[in-house]
Amino acid sequence: MTEPLVTTARGPVRGERRADGSLRFLGIPYAQPPVGDLRFAAPVPPEAWPDPLDATAYGPTAQRRPFAEVTTIPEPSIPGAGVLNLNVFTPDTAPGAGLPVLVWIHGGGYVAGSAASPWYDGAAFNRDGVVLVSVGYRLGIEGFLHVEGAPDNRGVRDWIAALEWVRDNIAAFGGDPAKVTIAGQSAGGGAVQTLLAVPSARGLFRGALSVSGAVLRPDGPEVARAAARLLTSRTGVPATVDALRDLTDDELLDLQDRMAAPGPDREGLPPMLALAPFADGELIPAPVHEALLDGEAGADLPLMLGFTAHEFHGVDPRELGAALTEAMFAAPATEIAGARARAGRPTWLYRFDWEATAPGHEGLAHHCVDLPFAFDLLDAPGVSEALGAQPPQALADAVHTAWVRFARDLDPGPSWPRHTSETYATRIWSAEPTVVHGGP
Repeated sequence: MTEPLVTTARGPVRGERRADGSLRFLGIPYAQPPVGDLRFAAPVPPEAWPDPLDATAYGPTAQRRPFAEVTTIPEPSIPGAGVLNLNVFTPDTAPGAGLPVLVWIHGGGYVAGSAASPWYDGAAFNRDGVVLVSVGYRLGIEGFLHVEGAPDNRGVRDWIAALEWVRDNIAAFGGDPAKVTIAGQSAGGGAVQTLLAVPSARGLFRGALSVSGAVLRPDGPEVARAAARLLTSRTGVPATVDALRDLTDDELLDLQDRMAAPGPDREGLPPMLALAPFADGELIPAPVHEALLDGEAGADLPLMLGFTAHEFHGVDPRELGAALTEAMFAAPATEIAGARARAGRPTWLYRFDWEATAPGHEGLAHHCVDLPFAFDLLDAPGVSEALGAQPPQALADAVHTAWVRFARDLDPGPSWPRHTSETYATRIWSAEPTVVHGGP
């Protein structure tokens, strides 16, 4: 069987045809490897290559160490310098296919995570006529620390560079650059909210899907400078390009671990997300959550967002987990949806209530539990360990169909009404999905 060959703006890439007839192209560089002088620079377009690039294996990941046992997603770490790469899953590379495109940004608290997870495979989306693109980006200190001599929010700049690659190249993979929806979970959901607030990202996507989105609160340059001071006070290493550029990955991660440890010297930094996108006054003009509430961010773009019922209830003590769920996920999503509803902007809000039966997760609709349903991958590696035996396929059919319809039509379908100032409708995903109505 002839392997598929597609020509991008930088050179040809050779992918693979799968047993179901779909095609995938893995590890395509959208920017040069961020090493040496580029380690803390804005992303630079890759140099052209004349010969076909082998795109049959996942490329290097920015994750060098797993995030700890907070999430349940299998996320491999792959060595190598070229971490600014993406993966394209498509049902058809025929010219003019014009398929809708879903660009997926992985989670991991902005310090970990991997686009190479088997939970992010695009096969089911391809089956239903959607191109899926999953994106790798710089993490932790390299992506988000305020570093003197470097542009801020380098990870955000990576997302924008990936979206520009999609704009310029996705038609060759069967996608329509005018039909791009961005989506992500946890930090990836926060990335979606952030991109709504970035003026230079306007026009690169037409819809947004934020799954358990987490953004930095409080937000702003003062928080970023406090994080930089914390690094220096705890490690003795200045937060400058000259001091950090030539450290090994392990050395940089050791600094990051020392910076992340709890302690009384955190200067009001939140216990999580000290390394995260922040309002720098330029790329991100204003705090993201406030920009979404006042209507300046993504006002005219359809937004689907929500959270699981027990995001972090599994941490000890469980009362702390409930507080984290409410403060980081449930309350912000509900506030955003309410503000958009009152302004008449197209918004759909959900809560994922289906509870896992797996040991350690019994009775919890925990963080990440919704993803195998959304990707319709209930048989993927690690799913039974996270969800339990025989999660309901009917629920996966319903959730996945809503995502497909949103990517295709910018509306998840007739069974899920908009969140408006008249209804405040919320989709409840459970074994028997329902819609509830509330107040502002």
